[in-house]
Amino acid sequence: MTSDVRVSRRLILQAGAATSALGAPGFLLAQPAPIKIGLVHPVSGGLAYSGGQGRLGCQMAIDEINAAGGIKSMGGAKLEAALGDSQSRPEVGVSEVERLHQAGVAAYVGCFSSAIALPATQAAAKYNTPFMIDVGVSDLIVKRGLKNVFRLAPGFGKCVDDAIVGLGEINKAAGGVAKSAVLVHEESEFGTGTAKLLADRLPGINVQVAEVIKHANPTRDFSNVALRIKSLKPDLVIMSNYQNEYVLLARTLHQQRVDVAGMFSVLGGGFNFKLVSEQPDIAQNMMDFNHWYNPRNPKALAMRKAVEAKGGLFTFEVYCGYNAVKCYAEALERAKSADKEKVIAALEASTWSDHFMPYGPTKFVDGQNSGGRAAMLQATKTDINVVWPNEFSAMKPVFPRPKFS
Repeated sequence: MTSDVRVSRRLILQAGAATSALGAPGFLLAQPAPIKIGLVHPVSGGLAYSGGQGRLGCQMAIDEINAAGGIKSMGGAKLEAALGDSQSRPEVGVSEVERLHQAGVAAYVGCFSSAIALPATQAAAKYNTPFMIDVGVSDLIVKRGLKNVFRLAPGFGKCVDDAIVGLGEINKAAGGVAKSAVLVHEESEFGTGTAKLLADRLPGINVQVAEVIKHANPTRDFSNVALRIKSLKPDLVIMSNYQNEYVLLARTLHQQRVDVAGMFSVLGGGFNFKLVSEQPDIAQNMMDFNHWYNPRNPKALAMRKAVEAKGGLFTFEVYCGYNAVKCYAEALERAKSADKEKVIAALEASTWSDHFMPYGPTKFVDGQNSGGRAAMLQATKTDINVVWPNEFSAMKPVFPRPKFS
């Protein structure tokens, strides 16, 4: 009896040593390998703030999914963030895609900037690796026939079309006070493409374009631009630029007391809670048509509260990144595999609706979610509210804005 016990113990110890040598505890099933997601964001350079916010949202989704047990159809496989920094430069975005491919990523999420997303997605297409666009609004991203690219949020084509409808309704309700506009845009694909679409559409709501002004990235002084706008006396200034230039232009126009019926933007890179918290007098009554959460969704409100409790700001980059990861994870569950072709097929058939955006169910057509939509927003000195469409609105728009006294 004693010898039997000794033999059993010896066998147990030997089995434990053998399995430990393989990197797993004795008699426990090996955990499934983590699924690496390459996060390609500009976390340094001129777009660093927005890139950091996007990374934050992606990481929040990854942490939430892992805490809930991982990808259940794959035995609880966990998601793992593989971090990339495009340094706000397209060529570096491409090199980060290549580096992360060597690290074995199963998918990418990024890139905030359209100028970075265009070559980065092309690089990922060589490996047929799924690429979820969190933010990047150029419609060229999804119009090149790349089967690996998916975007939940609407692009600038749909955003401009919807923004024109909303602006037209708001202007009509105010007696048609806005009859002219000056467009100011940054020089890359985002700003140039958005401004071109706006210039084509504005006459359809009886707003004539007085001038289109392009600026470089970066631009450190908008004094001459503000003087030019002041001399033209437009009813609207419509901006298409990223965080730093957006805020600087708005501040310069405020300092030079440029009176307009409305300061408006489509996908304004600096229209966010950071602007409201740091520049409340400048932000007040500014309007933007942009990605936004559904303000009537309890999950969105809870997430905003959680971000703000940690001292963060609930900008659109956060929840666009969050939802992009969640959509990819849902495709993994249905594919029951991280195999790239199976996941792409699952994304193509997606009807995912567990988001907190003002969207319908997900339906990808050539990589673009046809259910995505943005909203018309207006800032107060303390908050940002949806003012159109009516089913999501929290307040009526202030339009025209009060003149300087």
